Amino acid sequence: MKFIIFIFLITFVSFTQVKDDISIVQFSAEFVKTKEISLTHFKDYNTQTLYLTKNQEIFKKEKIKSLPTIILYNDGKEVIKIDGGIRLALPEDTIKRIQKHIDSILESRF
Repeated sequence: MKFIIFIFLITFVSFTQVKDDISIVQFSAEFVKTKEISLTHFKDYNTQTLYLTKNQEIFKKEKIKSLPTIILYNDGKEVIKIDGGIRLALPEDTIKRIQKHIDSILESRF
């Protein structure tokens, strides 16, 4: 039991750290793995892909209703959430939409 609590705390703490600064988190599951997008375009930022089977509590906390879902955070605050909806696939312009919001965040810092 202590081991399970320890693993949960490590996962939660690392997820909390990912949300600092500009972060992109992709919420997914094995059955939609082929519908995920590559986050390498955002290599200059905190990125992480979380899977439902391993991170159920985080999915509940973030109110993930559809898979895959991508959330852009700025200093822990949600900026935009893009979900796969009933098609279980992210929109084709997902990367462009995220980049537009990142550009806006960066411009507001100056």
